[in-house]
Amino acid sequence: MLDYFLSKVKGLFSVPETAGNTAKKTETPVITKVSVDSKDAKDSKDTNKNRVVFAPKKSQASEPAAPVVTAVAPAVNTAQVEASIQLALQNAKKIESEAKAKEAEIFQRLASLDEKERYMIQKERTLDSQAAEIRTKLASVDDLYKKQLEKLENISGLDVEKAKKLIISSTEKKMTSWIAKKIEEANEEIKSKEDDLAKEIIVDCIRHGVTDYVAEYTVSTISLPDEKIKGKIIGREGRNIRAFEKATGVELELDETNDIRISSFDSTRREIARISLEKLIKDGRIQPLKIEQLVAQTKTEMDKILTNEGKRICQEVGVFNLPIDLMKEIGKYKYRYSYGQNLAKHTIEATKIATAIAYELKADVNIVRQGALLHDIGKVVTDQEGTHIDLGVDLLRKFKISEAVINCVSEHHEDKEFSSIESIIVYIGDAASGARPGARYEVHEEYLKRMKNIEEVAKNFPGVLSVAAYQAGREVVVIVEPSIVSDTEAEVLSQNIAEHLEEEAKWAGQIKVTVIREVRTSSVIVGSKINKNAVKND
Repeated sequence: MLDYFLSKVKGLFSVPETAGNTAKKTETPVITKVSVDSKDAKDSKDTNKNRVVFAPKKSQASEPAAPVVTAVAPAVNTAQVEASIQLALQNAKKIESEAKAKEAEIFQRLASLDEKERYMIQKERTLDSQAAEIRTKLASVDDLYKKQLEKLENISGLDVEKAKKLIISSTEKKMTSWIAKKIEEANEEIKSKEDDLAKEIIVDCIRHGVTDYVAEYTVSTISLPDEKIKGKIIGREGRNIRAFEKATGVELELDETNDIRISSFDSTRREIARISLEKLIKDGRIQPLKIEQLVAQTKTEMDKILTNEGKRICQEVGVFNLPIDLMKEIGKYKYRYSYGQNLAKHTIEATKIATAIAYELKADVNIVRQGALLHDIGKVVTDQEGTHIDLGVDLLRKFKISEAVINCVSEHHEDKEFSSIESIIVYIGDAASGARPGARYEVHEEYLKRMKNIEEVAKNFPGVLSVAAYQAGREVVVIVEPSIVSDTEAEVLSQNIAEHLEEEAKWAGQIKVTVIREVRTSSVIVGSKINKNAVKND
């Protein structure tokens, strides 16, 4: 590159030679600088200043002189040209040095890559050889193992499976006596501590079975915002309160405070009355027609109320994903009582106790929880006859509840043998909730007295042969003399007995009276003659 620049600079000052015959022509133009006098220069106004004259050289005297050619050369600033040349040379040297440095770096990297490539190739070859060596060794080890195994089988006369069975059987024989001894020791230890452990488990489970579910027995209370509402509820000359009591079938008790007590032995009526009264107080328009409308509306909404109560009870015990219709049946627990104990409160308490016991005994907690929740479901079925166990089992089968839960329901009163540990736990939870002090406010003598009173009331009617009270007095079966009581009279008799029991039996809840009138006819035929044709003589 530097040589290229130098040749360009030399070309600026070189004069091209004229071509001619090399042998004959010896004349070349000569550049001569012609000087002009100062006077002539002034006259010609410097027109010929710096003029270049081309003249041929003299070769021989005989040849004539050539004409003189003159040319004017431009002025050249050699200092600037040299400076620019030097600057260009410096830039060229700098570029050349950088290019050489980059080239050296590239060559160095290429050399490094070549070296790494050679190393990787060598490493790959080494690994391949090692893998082949390992495969060879593994094959030799497998062959050696098979040979040793065959040799051992030939020596012992047994194959591998027979040898395993022989070792296991010999080990079992050795361990049998030790296992039996340990089992006996464990049984003795359990027997010595079983009473204390059982008491501890039951007490702890009862302590965790406490529920905050509030049960109302015969009275519901509503607080009034002010005295004006109380006056509206009473109405002019008491017409509003009389209309309310007639529509709901309850009694309202008002005192000096701003509280109203709703009294009724029928929990469903009391709940309808409470909800209707709350709606009337919120609406403010309390009059007989409005009372009848709201009470009728509340009765139609009772299914929704029962479903919500069922969801609350299921949520309290941790049971979910039950059918809606089954939840509605569970919601009826709030309005049923067993020996004076609210069925909802009893069910929640029994479920919590049984669940805690199931956790302690490592039983199936889900089955125990559902079995305890549904163990008294048959008590809310009032449109069919039978024990609450049979009714509950039939109801649960309609909803396709699992058979293990149904067994817990059918066995919780020991009507048949327990089929699982879960059934026993449900039985224990039910018994613990019902037998604890204060759970049921009636003693056994009072219960028998009430049952006897129910039977005596029904027996006082004419034509009654026998009376039997079932389901803690909620069902009464009356058998009448068919010759005295006709079919139409039997229907009237059941209604009269029910009304009389409502007045005298003082039973908190619903009583179902069933009158049975049974007529039987029979005929007897006595053969006077023997059919001789039917007898064959030997």
